[in-house]
Amino acid sequence: MNTSLGLLLLRLFIGLRLVYGVIDNIISWARMKEFEAFLAQFNFPFPLLSANVSVYLQAICGIGILIGYQVRIASMLMVLNFGIAVFVHFKMGDTIEGMTPALALLFGCLCLFFTGAGRYAIDKSGR
Repeated sequence: MNTSLGLLLLRLFIGLRLVYGVIDNIISWARMKEFEAFLAQFNFPFPLLSANVSVYLQAICGIGILIGYQVRIASMLMVLNFGIAVFVHFKMGDTIEGMTPALALLFGCLCLFFTGAGRYAIDKSGR
């Protein structure tokens, strides 16, 4: 029981943080365009498309992780997303402290990928 409660708390943190981190891009086109410009600096292919895919994938996966639906799939997608984010931070010359939010989400999602959602989830196959 304690493990499932711990996984629920981890899912709540990660899911809410993922949604919170992109809600401004969803409700504001200007913020999405800022993200596009940021990605363009690092020569991402199709920066506007890349920005939209990243933002909406984070929102959808965040909701899935939050409610415990297809957690392993959502977590692996976020591991890829935040692996790229950590790489970009590294290329920027960011400090470990600056990379910590992306690293926390990367490793939290890795944990959920290996453990599944736990008992308190919509998708019982994710245990």
